[in-house]
Amino acid sequence: MFWASVVFFAALLFIFLPAVISCLIYRRIPVDKNKRRFLQGLTLYPAAMVGGSCYGYYYERKHQVKNYYEVKMPQSADASGVTIAQISDVHLGKFFSLEDLRRLLQLVAEDEPDILAVTGDLFDDVQMNPEAVKVLDEAVDLFPKGIYFCIGNHETYRNWGRTAKLLQNTRVHVIVGRAEKVTGTNLWLAGAEYSFSRDDESFELEKAALTQKAVKDIPQEELQNTILLAHHPEYIDNGAELGIPLTLTGHTHGGQLGIFGFAVIPVYKYNRGWVKQGKSLGYVHCGNGSWLPMRIGCPPEIAYFRLVD
Repeated sequence: MFWASVVFFAALLFIFLPAVISCLIYRRIPVDKNKRRFLQGLTLYPAAMVGGSCYGYYYERKHQVKNYYEVKMPQSADASGVTIAQISDVHLGKFFSLEDLRRLLQLVAEDEPDILAVTGDLFDDVQMNPEAVKVLDEAVDLFPKGIYFCIGNHETYRNWGRTAKLLQNTRVHVIVGRAEKVTGTNLWLAGAEYSFSRDDESFELEKAALTQKAVKDIPQEELQNTILLAHHPEYIDNGAELGIPLTLTGHTHGGQLGIFGFAVIPVYKYNRGWVKQGKSLGYVHCGNGSWLPMRIGCPPEIAYFRLVD
């Protein structure tokens, strides 16, 4: 409830109190009906903000929404009917427990997808990460063609080297800077590493290099049979440049606050949902957890992609 309290007191300090002080200072001035209506309206803002914060904290952030899509892939991928479920940005920690993770994986499996793709920022707590690795490994049996994981920025912040070593002893497909062909198909899954470059030019160059690294083992003619997993949504551009038909990303949390399916504060080039570039598609996942314990108009999601010819 910490952030809800912050919002509440900010509302008091910057909206409500100035209005009250103004009334006290100018109480001897004749009544202006328009001003009175305005000041009365101001008193509603703190209540609305606190109410919205409570809704976002106690309800929306805890209710996973399932979204179902069909994506056309070339016949050469030999993957028609395969369903990939995507989760992202779980942010294990204070606001997302190990038990929450177990429940999420069970909830994903209820729809019987073949593959689970995890697009980063799952392992976000140094103390909890080792147990989370075990939880993820236990869930492999729920997905017939496996769990595929690519790294986000928060794994790097939380001792990725140790987590990577633990994952080596599991059945999870860790595709960090590499690709694997899915058993029984000609479908490739490639995982790009996260770019930490700050300026635009360096970011574009590093992003392109990391994408090339991820697909280096895929024959050129089979890039059309590839799905790219990447944490940052701007890798959608790189996937499209290579002719990759689908890129799955996360990172943005859908903006945390949304209205009519759009981010209220569009911080990123791509913030949520579908991006189309020529014949290629990209998807920006809204995330399943958050490091801000509140979501409004942007519920956590489980996305399902059924591949068709």
